[in-house]
Amino acid sequence: MSTARVKSRTKHNVPSEAEPIRVVVTGAAGQIAYSLLYSIAKGDVFGKDQPIILVLLDIPPMLPVLDGVVMELQDCALPLLREVIPTDKVEVGFKDLDAAILVGSMPRKEGMERKDLLKANVAIFKAQGAALDKYAKKTVKVLVVGNPANTNCLIASKSAPSIPKENFSCLTRLDHNRASSQVAIRCGVPADNVKNVIIWGNHSSTQYPDVHHAKVTVQGSEVAAYDAVKDDAWLKGEFISTVQLRGAAVIKARKLSSAMSAAKAICDHMRDIWFGTKEGEFISMGVYAGGNSYGIPEDLIYSFPIQLKNKGWKVVDGLPINDFSRAKMEATAAELVDERDTAMAFLSQ
Repeated sequence: MSTARVKSRTKHNVPSEAEPIRVVVTGAAGQIAYSLLYSIAKGDVFGKDQPIILVLLDIPPMLPVLDGVVMELQDCALPLLREVIPTDKVEVGFKDLDAAILVGSMPRKEGMERKDLLKANVAIFKAQGAALDKYAKKTVKVLVVGNPANTNCLIASKSAPSIPKENFSCLTRLDHNRASSQVAIRCGVPADNVKNVIIWGNHSSTQYPDVHHAKVTVQGSEVAAYDAVKDDAWLKGEFISTVQLRGAAVIKARKLSSAMSAAKAICDHMRDIWFGTKEGEFISMGVYAGGNSYGIPEDLIYSFPIQLKNKGWKVVDGLPINDFSRAKMEATAAELVDERDTAMAFLSQ
């Protein structure tokens, strides 16, 4: 064994520690972040041997709350957590980042029109995109969670021209998990017995949860979801509306938006970017639509079936699309085109 090799080992013959990666969570004083930060800091996302520097970014009035979050993270005594940095400054928050999880956005308030919501969020994500462009690593992986997530992601990407478009994605994994779970419950199997559901389009009530290509393992055999469920009317009706409207149903019941399930979906999404998807499986994420084979307008962030490897993604091409699916895919694309055009008008102001 060479000397250099010996030096890179500890006395227990374990490889020496990896360099910490730097991860920012925006909206870090909010409830999604509260469910998310522990999972990141304990190694559930980036690996059980990957040290983390966690940057918590929020607006100035939330800094006292962030101090409490920092105390709790310290009190968890997590071995991988090297440093926690609370801040309200983008130059601190976005410096030298390996990963950015953009949770913070302007929520829709009662009586607020969608265009008002878009206008407020264009300002936020234009500023954050510009800060990423200026301060983060060019290899940074950016996940946009704050709604309207697809269009916010597009604005952030356009405001960060030196970072590849492929490095930006938005969260539709929560919808994907909801769809998988609904099928699993219907078939009486564990959730991981369902694979390859697809969320097409926008993270909104126009999204299309599609199980035409999904498989369910029932009593040891893998069968098509339609054959496992044996209820086409449910799959084309109530199943779709349940997934589309699930966020609103949670708010109605809990008087708060989905936080635990959103945090779990963020972890799933980022872990798959870091470690890849399983052979023969795909997940859903909102990505830049350029060059897609499904006829979706190109200058959008649109949710597709995705496979990941070596921190890069590709759209699963060539899946047969029937007329029922085509109509729903086009309807959600039309909403995204409308959102994009409204947002771009604000962006140019």
